[in-house]
Amino acid sequence: MDKNSFFWKIVDGRLPPPPCAKTLGIEFAAIDGERGTAEVNFEAKPEFLNPAGNVQGGFLAAMLDDTMGPALTATLDAGEFAPTVNLNVQFHRPAKPGPLKGIGRVVLRGKEICQLSSELFQNDKIVATATATAIIRKM
Repeated sequence: MDKNSFFWKIVDGRLPPPPCAKTLGIEFAAIDGERGTAEVNFEAKPEFLNPAGNVQGGFLAAMLDDTMGPALTATLDAGEFAPTVNLNVQFHRPAKPGPLKGIGRVVLRGKEICQLSSELFQNDKIVATATATAIIRKM
């Protein structure tokens, strides 16, 4: 874990979040690089709605990915990046516009291959869950 990595510069406000995370209304609530955990808040906008009036699943999947990713990225050294190579999402109930909370964790961190998981909540009810595989690479 390197506090001078680009991720920690984003968390500390020294760099802006990536445009995709900004679109999702990301806000870091708690990041623990030692434990590989993250709590992240999002804001589902009316523009995210499908014809049924619910947040489209792709946005929820992106939020889950942007919850697990920081949990792993917080553990990386400067010059390392960990793209997602596999993402599995399960939808449990519809989400509406408004705040959502994501909780993510590193389940297994190998030298290169890492297993991640996350949950997304709205009004303290689970909306969706995900697991992912990421691979650590040098930038």
